[in-house]
Amino acid sequence: MAMTLGGSMGKTSTVVTAMVACLMFGVTVTGCSGDAATDERSAWQSLDDAHRTMESLTSVTIEAETTRTDGERSTSVLRTDLKSTCTFRSSSESGAALEQIRIKETDYIRPNRAYLDQWAGRETPSGAEQDRWIKKTSSDSVPGDGLSDCTWPFAAFGKVKEGGPAEVDGRPALALVVTDAEDKGGTYTFHVATEGKPYLLKVDYKGTDLRTTTTFSDFGKPLKVEPPADDELLDLRGVGG
Repeated sequence: MAMTLGGSMGKTSTVVTAMVACLMFGVTVTGCSGDAATDERSAWQSLDDAHRTMESLTSVTIEAETTRTDGERSTSVLRTDLKSTCTFRSSSESGAALEQIRIKETDYIRPNRAYLDQWAGRETPSGAEQDRWIKKTSSDSVPGDGLSDCTWPFAAFGKVKEGGPAEVDGRPALALVVTDAEDKGGTYTFHVATEGKPYLLKVDYKGTDLRTTTTFSDFGKPLKVEPPADDELLDLRGVGG
């Protein structure tokens, strides 16, 4: 009789434990509920956890590769404290490249010759390579000028659903598929680490006119950003005056 009671109590304890787990962890616990609404909440929570983890970082490296439907390809690398200090480089298959160093209120910008030619819409008279940095106040930067403001929009949005297990550079991850009503035809796939902290490892975007893969690494590693030497700066005294 005692054994029967003991066995019954053991089963009851297991059921109660499972119920408590579901109540405590809600939609993140597998098996708590199989309905679609719960699955969607679970996926949303996973993505929100990843974004909160990324927002708390003191530094990160963000690399992006974009290919347009016309075949044009471009890449960028941003190493940043996610606030006001970073290094940034963008380049395209045409050979045009733009480098930036931002240290709080100051930007140092170095476009190469191909970038200047592309910006001007024609080849400049001098064929010499351009290797000088331009110093300017970071507050002069405006959206669309090709520069980075050192931040990144880590925020959950749209409709999220789980896409199953995945792997990013050997690290196990959970794929989360996101669609947004404001981006018709576009789909994002977020890859969130499932071992250790829930870092955002990669985002794949497929749209009607381009595809972009963005990867994240060097989470919280020391970030050393220094200005160019004085003899590397372009002397703009007297220009425009």
